[in-house]
Amino acid sequence: MSEILKCVNLTKKYGGLVALDNINLSVESGQIIGLLGPNGSGKTTLIKLINGLLTPTSGKLYINGLEPSPATKSIVAYLPDNNFLNNYMTAEQIITMFTDFFPDFRPNLAYEMLERLGVSKTTRLKNLSKGNKEKVCLILTMSRNALFYVLDEPIAAVDPATRDYILSTILNNYNKESAVLISTHLISDIEQILDDVVFINNGKIYLHKSVDEIRTDYQKSVDELFREVFRW
Repeated sequence: MSEILKCVNLTKKYGGLVALDNINLSVESGQIIGLLGPNGSGKTTLIKLINGLLTPTSGKLYINGLEPSPATKSIVAYLPDNNFLNNYMTAEQIITMFTDFFPDFRPNLAYEMLERLGVSKTTRLKNLSKGNKEKVCLILTMSRNALFYVLDEPIAAVDPATRDYILSTILNNYNKESAVLISTHLISDIEQILDDVVFINNGKIYLHKSVDEIRTDYQKSVDELFREVFRW
């Protein structure tokens, strides 16, 4: 295993608000990690820092040994929590765009998953249901052969059947030499595929353990421990 993400005394402030407070975190390859915390805990700020959308106030963040830069965009496959695609484009047009833009994009895999989904490549996104749009966005992200997949709320606001499809897509299509970081509130739905979890609150890392350690040390599921810690 190799270290995909390393945060060293990472701090991010917005004026007087401390969004991330001197955090230290290491994520290794071959793992699916849940980034878990209540609203305003710092999850989105960390994800934006990983993707170079924000810069740290102090401290360092490394992706495969590199600070966030244009070079790390070829390492990170990012799924934001909102639809980032042009609704008037067809699935085929979007796959062509991704193939041109990302050297690691696997168009054959994208078409294969689209076919399994039953979505025509000539269908415009605006004619798809919300659930199918979510699936297309995920298919595009997971069709990259990236080192680090960062998924922000990938199963929010979709029905249970769609959640199952999304989870199986994540589990079966990521590069096993890579790492997957998933931010979500729906812990019980996603716990089954997680190797490690990171609890974050008020900009600090509260806990970073494997799912097996949590079940052994606390005799609880991740969801149960989260509810106890944060009184959900």
